[in-house]
Amino acid sequence: MKYFCFSFFAFCFLALTGISGQRPSVSPSMIIQTETGLDSASTYTGSAPIKAFFSANPKNQGEYTAHYEWSMYEEGKSASPFLVRHDADVEYTFNQARTIYITLTTVFTHNGDTIIYAMEKPFSVTAYESTMNVPNTFTPNHDGTNDIFKVKDGHRSIVKFHGYIFNRWGKKLFEWTDINQGWDGTYAGNDVADGVYFCHIEATGADGRKFRIKKAINLIRKYITD
Repeated sequence: MKYFCFSFFAFCFLALTGISGQRPSVSPSMIIQTETGLDSASTYTGSAPIKAFFSANPKNQGEYTAHYEWSMYEEGKSASPFLVRHDADVEYTFNQARTIYITLTTVFTHNGDTIIYAMEKPFSVTAYESTMNVPNTFTPNHDGTNDIFKVKDGHRSIVKFHGYIFNRWGKKLFEWTDINQGWDGTYAGNDVADGVYFCHIEATGADGRKFRIKKAINLIRKYITD
């Protein structure tokens, strides 16, 4: 029995018998889909939902048969993962506010030869607790500043969102479901008058928190500065 450890690849393998030549191996990777593209990482913290892609990246497999086991678990619960997958490539979306650890164990077999790879250090993904704030005033005068009424930047881990804008008589003027979008102060293609309007927002955070916001908002196009 021989034991080999290659810390450069952050995993070890146990060879039960020996075979000459190059041996099969894996090089696990985690890719996170972000607002700006795809990022490779071993740890990631961000706002849910977090979409991740995991790949075993086998090398020199030859005639060996590979058996993969991806495990996802919370801290202290590695013996009882909440999700196990047996594909070389796995896609998963993290929707809850918590830290999840991800490990890969790979078993290569061929003619009685068995090679086992296990990650020394797991990947980890942490989703923020949810938070969301809504302004009281916006100024849609096309100056490029505060022209859109929307949820303030910095919101985190909102997985469901629905917003409405009403006038003082209860007529719905606008409706949206993308938290990053908002109302430009128009109705049927025309600017509405300056004044007080009402927003109603319902949202759900990745941690299960429910947001129900009903508030008056001020639309001001003409204002005086010192």
